Amino acid sequence: MEPKSKVFNRSFVVVGAIMIQLALGAIYAWSVFTKPLVESGWTKTQTQLVFSAGLALFAIVMVIAGRLMPKFGPQKLAFSSGIVLGLGYIIAGLLGAENFVTTFIFVGIVGGAGIGIGYVVPIAVGMRWYPDKKGLITGLAVAGFGFGATIWMALADKLGNLGGGHFLESFGISTTFIIYGVAYLVLVVIGSLWMKFPPDGWKPKGWNPPVVNSAKPIAGQIDFTSAEMLRTPQFYLILLTFAFGASAGLMSIGLMKLWPMQALVESGVSQEAASSMATLAMGVFFALFNGLGRILWGMISDKIGRKLSIIIMTATQGVFVYLFQYMAGSELTLYLFAILIGFNFGGNFALFPTMTADTFGTKFVGQNYGWVFLAYAVGGIFGPIMGGKLGDMNNFPMAFAICGVLCLLGVLTIYFVKPPMKKA
Repeated sequence: MEPKSKVFNRSFVVVGAIMIQLALGAIYAWSVFTKPLVESGWTKTQTQLVFSAGLALFAIVMVIAGRLMPKFGPQKLAFSSGIVLGLGYIIAGLLGAENFVTTFIFVGIVGGAGIGIGYVVPIAVGMRWYPDKKGLITGLAVAGFGFGATIWMALADKLGNLGGGHFLESFGISTTFIIYGVAYLVLVVIGSLWMKFPPDGWKPKGWNPPVVNSAKPIAGQIDFTSAEMLRTPQFYLILLTFAFGASAGLMSIGLMKLWPMQALVESGVSQEAASSMATLAMGVFFALFNGLGRILWGMISDKIGRKLSIIIMTATQGVFVYLFQYMAGSELTLYLFAILIGFNFGGNFALFPTMTADTFGTKFVGQNYGWVFLAYAVGGIFGPIMGGKLGDMNNFPMAFAICGVLCLLGVLTIYFVKPPMKKA
């Protein structure tokens, strides 16, 4: 086994994971398309329906992908992810991006499914290769998902005073979809080359796992199958906490262009300047700190523990999201709160996979985290659609107030999570 581990340098797992996640982060760049689609005749609710469909399929398909991983292996799943995601965007572009029905199907449903097929692969593979640094490696593995949004938004449109690409202006939405589809396909397929599990029994040099004691379990010592996990109250408490945080963050992403534009214009900023500021808030400040939050919250949780990290992250997120209804109308506070909300939102994707592994073991984390990630589907349906509906009713602030309160409820649900006992 030792010679095999020397042949395959585990650092390549990190490289492949980041490449894959850069492409899968396409879904967070959706807000850059909302303004031109509304101008082409879409309602605000329709823009959020595509976003919500993508989020829901992402989470639902991830459960299926987790169950298929033992049979097909992580490499084939990642490869399939790139093909499905890339073709979804390419076909949507070829059929005309302004067509709501076809874009809903191929970007929302097919694209979301492609993301779901591949998302759990870098997480599961990374934890196997880095059992000594689960928080850090998970944060790195999913950081590309957050950073990817910055890249794709910057290429599509200018990011405020920082400038940027002009794909939308030069090529239009349809051609931009096609270009992005090709890029997503290539990145994920290349990244899939390094998505392999280590040999059975492999461990990093100098690292020894803790001794299992079933009488006094320490978090993560006992491996639960998905069927066993679903019978524990801990699963549902973790699921609820994640759902509350996901609703707040995904609603904020979906509205990070529309609500600040409205608030800035109402405060006297020109339409063009407001659009530029809102794009900068989402495409740079939110997206970059979404990526950084994944890495830094992962590192923090390795030091202070997963549960305490989630409590701090969720409590502060509730405050930030609630206050955002008052802060989006000023350029400086818009950028500040985009940073704060993005940083905490990113933390979800480092903390909940590792919380799942710490609570139910690492062996089946690929399958188990798929079930926990259904919370993301709940949040993806509830948050953005509620935000879009309230936006059409000209009441964006109420959406942020509701999601802020939900985050604070999440502090209570995660507090009651204790290490589970496995029944004999």
